[in-house]
Amino acid sequence: MDSPSKRGMRSSGGSSAGGSQNSNAVKFARRTSSGKYVSLSRDDLDNSGEQSGEYMNYTVHLPPTPDNQPMENSIAAKAEEQYVSNSLFTGGFNSVTRAHLMDKVIDSEVSHPQMAGSRGSACRMPNCDGKIMKDERGNDIIPCECRFKICRDCYMDALKDYGLCPGCKEPYRVSELDDEADFSGRALALQAADHDHAKVGGNPNSSNMSVAKRNQTGEFDHNKWLFESKGTYGYGNAYWPPDDPNGDDNEEDGLHGGMVEPNDRPWKPLSRRIAIPPEIINPYRLLIVIRFIVLAFFLTWRVQHPNEEAMWLWFLSVMCELWFGFSWILDQIPKLNPVNRSTDLQVLREKFDMPSPTNPTGRSDLPGIDLFVSTADPDKEPPLTTANTILSILAVDYPVEKVTCYVSDDGGALLTFEAMAEACSFADLWVPFCRKHDIEPRNPDSYFAQKGDPTKNKKRSDFVKDRRRVKREYDEFKIRTNSLGDSIRRRSDAFHAREEMKMLKNIKESKGDPIEPIRVAKATWMADGSHWPGTWAVPSRDHSKGDHAGILQVMLKPPSPDPLMGPSDEEKMIDFSDVDIRLPMFVYVSREKRPGYDHNKKAGAMNALVRASAVLSNGPFILNLDCDHYIYNCQAIREGMCFMMDRGGEDICYIQFPQRFEGIDPSDRYANHNTVFFDGNMRALDGVQGPVYVGTGTMFRRFALYGFEPPNPDKDKPLGNKNNKMEKDGHEDESNEITAADFDPDLDKNLLPKRFGNSTLLSESIVVAEFQGRPLADHPAVKFGRPPGVLRVPREPLDAATVAEGVSVISCWYEDKTEWGDRVGWIYGSVTEDVVTGYRMHNRGWRSIYCITKRDSFRGSAPINLTDRLHQVLRWATGSVEIFFSRNNAILATKKLKLLQRLAYLNVGIYPFTSLFLIVYCFIPALSLFSGFFIVQTLDVAFLVYLLTITLCLMGLAILEVKWSGIALEHWWRNEQWWLTSGTSAHLAAVVQGLLKVIAGIEISFTLTAKASGDENEDIYAELYLVKWTSLMIPPIVIAMINIIAIVFAFARTIYNPNPDWSKFIGGGFFSLWVLVHLYPFAKGLMGRRGKTPTIVFVWSGLIAITLSLLWVSIYPQSVAAVQQTGGGGNGFTFP
Repeated sequence: MDSPSKRGMRSSGGSSAGGSQNSNAVKFARRTSSGKYVSLSRDDLDNSGEQSGEYMNYTVHLPPTPDNQPMENSIAAKAEEQYVSNSLFTGGFNSVTRAHLMDKVIDSEVSHPQMAGSRGSACRMPNCDGKIMKDERGNDIIPCECRFKICRDCYMDALKDYGLCPGCKEPYRVSELDDEADFSGRALALQAADHDHAKVGGNPNSSNMSVAKRNQTGEFDHNKWLFESKGTYGYGNAYWPPDDPNGDDNEEDGLHGGMVEPNDRPWKPLSRRIAIPPEIINPYRLLIVIRFIVLAFFLTWRVQHPNEEAMWLWFLSVMCELWFGFSWILDQIPKLNPVNRSTDLQVLREKFDMPSPTNPTGRSDLPGIDLFVSTADPDKEPPLTTANTILSILAVDYPVEKVTCYVSDDGGALLTFEAMAEACSFADLWVPFCRKHDIEPRNPDSYFAQKGDPTKNKKRSDFVKDRRRVKREYDEFKIRTNSLGDSIRRRSDAFHAREEMKMLKNIKESKGDPIEPIRVAKATWMADGSHWPGTWAVPSRDHSKGDHAGILQVMLKPPSPDPLMGPSDEEKMIDFSDVDIRLPMFVYVSREKRPGYDHNKKAGAMNALVRASAVLSNGPFILNLDCDHYIYNCQAIREGMCFMMDRGGEDICYIQFPQRFEGIDPSDRYANHNTVFFDGNMRALDGVQGPVYVGTGTMFRRFALYGFEPPNPDKDKPLGNKNNKMEKDGHEDESNEITAADFDPDLDKNLLPKRFGNSTLLSESIVVAEFQGRPLADHPAVKFGRPPGVLRVPREPLDAATVAEGVSVISCWYEDKTEWGDRVGWIYGSVTEDVVTGYRMHNRGWRSIYCITKRDSFRGSAPINLTDRLHQVLRWATGSVEIFFSRNNAILATKKLKLLQRLAYLNVGIYPFTSLFLIVYCFIPALSLFSGFFIVQTLDVAFLVYLLTITLCLMGLAILEVKWSGIALEHWWRNEQWWLTSGTSAHLAAVVQGLLKVIAGIEISFTLTAKASGDENEDIYAELYLVKWTSLMIPPIVIAMINIIAIVFAFARTIYNPNPDWSKFIGGGFFSLWVLVHLYPFAKGLMGRRGKTPTIVFVWSGLIAITLSLLWVSIYPQSVAAVQQTGGGGNGFTFP
């Protein structure tokens, strides 16, 4: 991006907080160590005679003017970015956006140059306790050649007053101090690996290195730098091959010093589609056809042969079987074309990361990516878990300057804020350690909890020493993070007591009544001694979970574009001299919440992150993770990019990774791994139009989230040609300027605010994101590609206007009268917003990809407790019912949704209704045993043949599905058991809840009503045995008890019959046992660890079972009497 156009963009029409016209007004204030706010300008100090010394601030109007922003070079940009990264930005509805300059973010010391709160050298101006500015590489920003150290505030005042350096009394020559390299044609010089120069805050003469190593033309002399610093170039620290020994410098063949241009290499695909072996998939499809035909004949036979003696029983069974057949078709037909896929990471590196004659430093050409982590309540989602997820993201194997991580704290808790700051501080040690020793996984908690030899496949001799040191630091980090709640509480109590003492002192000085009670709001205080703008521990107005300002803090500012080698730190006892210590940009976001606004839960939080990230980093791709899902494979992002950047990847809306879980009991009692869905159904949909979006572990194309359709080769060809004329900095030429409206014929340029909101910066970022997200135009088949090398340009430094705009777009009013949540971003109106969001993209013609990697990409946690698992399934099923009764029903889809994909989405909305028929079918065996009748009058040979054939086909399909999906047969059986348990409990409750909501508008929520404590011994599976009573347990308990009573009743009746006929007992007894076997895990969960079952379980179950039995006797008294007299069921069914 070029700086003038960006500044012009901000000044021309950015959105304003509260809708005011002065959109770029940002109030700055600085709190000193004494707890007082002071101004950032001496002019304001001189003019503040009437104001109180406690709170003094001034307003900076942007864009910059010569009066208040005299620095217009690289020093100004770096200083502005450093200033912004040390400020906490707040704002929202009808409020001014404020930037609170924080001397410190957390109580502990921070040392990494990118982190907010990092300190430089002391300012040498008299009576100034400020710190001088530092760039992202940790070097002091010293504006004068005399090396006089001066902080930003004093420097601004010096320029404003006389323009003289306070040290040498000479005028500042800012034009000669612009030491920033020209990115248009030549590469940046890498920093030397020398310890003195690389050490943060080291030798002050290190900044003059670039001046000393310039050639006669004034340009940087790379050869001299390599010779004197022993530096290296390339990907990591790869050594370039020497020049051609024959001395041939002819570059027409694309060779230069052993380097080859990416376009000169033979074209190779980044991904491949692997078909299922024919010996597996062909029999699988044949069995589906056979079972479909046999099922049709069987249902026809059932309809044509009613049981005249028990028509009610026959009718119920036939209706259930017809529905089961329909449900099986919806579930099975989309599985006709499963596929596997593979990626080639080496080809990805060769295309995007390797040095070349036009890219001698090996700067990456990969697109940027923004990673979203969402959390809402630190009490339910421990901050340490979120911090470990953040650490795994910061250590990901992807170009550091291309990665930006955002955490959404929907609770606005200071505990989460400081936990994230602690994580950034620990990342200073953890991330270089992971890069140095190729650590996997890069979640420290999971890594140190691994069993086995940690030295396996480790090549460095200092690994054991480094690991021991990092382990000690991590243990201290965990203690600090877990104790943050108490620390914040003690700090707030101390500041509250100080405020009360001040109030009492003022009362005494004003001769007020000391007996009158002192009323001071009990606030939550930050580490720098100021009020936390978010949620307080004691809620008050503007400081509660549903009522607080928007908060945005850049905790780790953008890294430098080139590697920064670490020091050989003797104090830390870890040598990082050959390791890149840069950290990705990290931003804390808590959107504004106000009473009277519908904040739309997680979907609203994700959309706020989409807007904020578009303003701050605008990565063309977005990866969202839950706070308990961490990156298990550090190359997962590269795996996904292989599909996005490959030929034909321009119409991929998202890459879905499978969800893998840790902490599941070995038997997987409640099918928590869900492998049948993730390895079977999702892999099958990958062969159609793509897998559904499941909420986490998904890499999105930002342009697809904005509600646009995929590119059309015929329709959009002129537009694509025009975009290819874009300049190498990622922006188009003014003569060929394009806007977001060019991608949608129904979207007028004047209607952009109606769709995306009134942020001009957000609207103009859409075109950039679309262009940067295109594959390389390195193959004739790539019709919507981008030229190689356009993404090697470093990003612009952050400034206050950009961050202020980010605060504006996360305000509660921003989405009013826009299409956010309806067409743009995550879709509102459903509990399962993830499925609806993916459906909308597929319905517009996009396709998705399922990426299964050899090493799991992500891992997370899942509820292993029975009650929690039931409520999880209830939430999913409720969302499916909402989808069925909404305009997101696949029946109403457009023609762009393929037939098999339509059937899959139709099944998503219909599967909860199977519970109505399943619960009836589970009672049929018991009713058969009670009445002495069966679903058929006589067991005809045709009936047995059909039943046997259907059963054999089912077994064959299960075996073949296990073969092509790779799941274990045990997991398939657990899935079948859980299907019956959830179908008779959570799914049924979801249908009832959905029908009441649609018909009567009544909202019903199933909550926990009683709890039973489990054992308090430390056990990773302790929750598995914890029994919590919930109303969802009633239906399966009643089914189990009724079937048990029916078996006992029928068995006793047969035993005491003078002429026992066991054939009447076997039919119903077999199907009752079938039901009980499926409910075995559920019954085991009710028993707890030691067979302790809550008394309420027996009370409810007994009452319902007795009620149903009495109801049966009252309805059919004659049949019961006949059974007691004859001991049989008359002309019931008999085996041949």
